[in-house]
Amino acid sequence: MKKIIILAFILAKFSFLTAQVGMGKASVDGDAILDFPLSNTGIILPMVDALPTAAAASNGTFLLDKTDFRVKMRENDLWVSLSDPGSLTGTMPNSSAEAGGGVIIGAASSPAQGVLVLESASKALVLPKVNDPVTSMKSPVAGTICYDTVSKTIAVFDGLKWNFWK
Repeated sequence: MKKIIILAFILAKFSFLTAQVGMGKASVDGDAILDFPLSNTGIILPMVDALPTAAAASNGTFLLDKTDFRVKMRENDLWVSLSDPGSLTGTMPNSSAEAGGGVIIGAASSPAQGVLVLESASKALVLPKVNDPVTSMKSPVAGTICYDTVSKTIAVFDGLKWNFWK
């Protein structure tokens, strides 16, 4: 009986480490670790006062840089601009003190630092899907990111206009 309990505990722990999460939906599409339904909303990227450096700057990090109002991604240990200079008009900056180390999905821990860290060797983030965000999203906030199902591109709002990447 003791072996069965131990095996059940190990299997439960393993299932947590390979968990898939559907946000606002009953199941995920394909092998996503985090998946969103078709809607008229996106993910709002964190707005930072200064770009993270060293260990805090993991490749694959996305953010909105307040110093030049550009959406950026960390790639090959360099920050790459993914938008034109935008604006923070209409955004509500977070003035509260940060607490905790963020949320990690897919692993018990991670060397990456972020508000939301997705760790998986075989699963990816599926962005919120939006049919034409230019017309569907009435009041987007700077740093909003989604997948445009019409143009089949990633769309990012810089506070002034939408930027599209293939």
